[in-house]
Amino acid sequence: MTAEEQRKKLQLFCDDVGKLETEIGNILVGQKNVLRSAVIAMIAGGHVLLEGVPGLGKTLLVKTLAEAVEAKFSRIQFTPDLMPADLTGTNMMIENQEGGRRFEFQPGPVFSNIVLADEINRATPKTQAALLEAMQEHSVTVCGVTHPLRGLFFVMATQNPLEMEGTYPLPEAQLDRFFCKILVPFPACDELVAILNRTTAAEFPKVQPVLPSGRILEMGQLAREIPAIDEVVRFAAEMVLRTHPDSPHAPPLVRKYVRFGASPRGSQALMLGAKINAVLDGRFHVAREDLRTLAPMVLRHRIILNFEGQAENINADNVIEDVLRSF
Repeated sequence: MTAEEQRKKLQLFCDDVGKLETEIGNILVGQKNVLRSAVIAMIAGGHVLLEGVPGLGKTLLVKTLAEAVEAKFSRIQFTPDLMPADLTGTNMMIENQEGGRRFEFQPGPVFSNIVLADEINRATPKTQAALLEAMQEHSVTVCGVTHPLRGLFFVMATQNPLEMEGTYPLPEAQLDRFFCKILVPFPACDELVAILNRTTAAEFPKVQPVLPSGRILEMGQLAREIPAIDEVVRFAAEMVLRTHPDSPHAPPLVRKYVRFGASPRGSQALMLGAKINAVLDGRFHVAREDLRTLAPMVLRHRIILNFEGQAENINADNVIEDVLRSF
């Protein structure tokens, strides 16, 4: 690939993301960092865990994103009585006109391009595991038969940080399957005014599709071609290692308050997200700043605090800041 071809591909990549974010911005007020993080995760082929109090537009974000990329969308409301078959589908008895009977697979809502797993921590671990298997393998096995999930498959799961009663927190190993965890902030006063003006008017703006879902897969492949020099790759590896309390270069906050650090899957997500961030910055190479930008959203759900850290209200973002300052 010549330098001119690289430049054109990079420019088209940035233009497409710009169109996507602009179109979603016509519906969703503010939340630019949340939107950018979600787009990076989608292009990377990962999945997102959204955390925020009710009413911040998490569902609207996912639905609008699906409409903007011409993707099939499904919303699953997780409840304690939800069963794995309610997600994946099941074999049903079908009777034909001649009176013959046969079993036929009826796909569940997980067979979509973009899936909203609303309040995922309200379902039982068995049901959570059924969804996370589909996320990891991009396929569903029912009665010994494997059914692939074709094309774009992007899961955005939400959880409410306030309600603890009647919830089943995701185990650490399952949290690690998410590419990133995005914290959805409460809107500022000006943004809240814009939300009121937009949502209480006679007409609500409609989303126009701006990209085919296949284009997202192409962009993800292009991002993987972005080179990173050994020094930058080593910086990503060292950053993840410093989240472990037994690392010789771990900063004080990690040694004191962290029980387990980020996994190798976290370093993979960190590097891939940094490549996409580099493209959006108009560069055909990864820099240390890309890794620093991606570190909070990629690592915060992969750092497990010990009892002392929880007792003193230390959060994972405090630990990540300490890790970044240690370089």
